[in-house]
Amino acid sequence: MDPLGYLDFLSALMDSEKVLTDSGGVQKQAYFFRIPCITLRRETEWVETVETGWNTLVGTDPRALLRAVRNFEPARRHPDLYGNGQAAARILKVLERAL
Repeated sequence: MDPLGYLDFLSALMDSEKVLTDSGGVQKQAYFFRIPCITLRRETEWVETVETGWNTLVGTDPRALLRAVRNFEPARRHPDLYGNGQAAARILKVLERAL
């Protein structure tokens, strides 16, 4: 099987109901796209995704993994932890005023 290119991966992620991963990057990308994330690790560098209820850590126990796949539902609230996507527009306004 050929690996997915980055854009194909993002397309597959956006079409997913849930994602299972051990990748820190995928955890954060899943959060951006509002995809519930099940992380096959016992800790994460993105603790805020767990604290907001959009990521759950299950480790590698098969029973915990299966339980999470069946039952994990994200929180209703999805705070803009990493901004709202408007940083470039705000920077442009600052630059325009300065010039």
